Amino acid sequence: MSQSGKRTVRDAIEDKLSFAFAPQFLRVIDESHQHAGHAGHSGRADHHGETHFRVEMISENFVGKSRVERHRAVNNALAEEFAGGVHALALEISAPGEK
Repeated sequence: MSQSGKRTVRDAIEDKLSFAFAPQFLRVIDESHQHAGHAGHSGRADHHGETHFRVEMISENFVGKSRVERHRAVNNALAEEFAGGVHALALEISAPGEK
């Protein structure tokens, strides 16, 4: 939760990924400030300018899945956030023991 006590888009992403993938490791980084003024960055009130994220995640759910399958699964889990204004999601996702 943000310092103001309001639930952030980052919080929602973290919660959904935790529920969907039960990760051993999860870090969601809001990189929106690095994209201010670029195409796709918006100051939409419903997202408070939260439009660009980086996700680092390790999950057993990715064992035996291709990179494309992993990315699709994450994108599907976050479909609501993409529909609501998230513009970019950089993914660094792996199964345990990979890297």
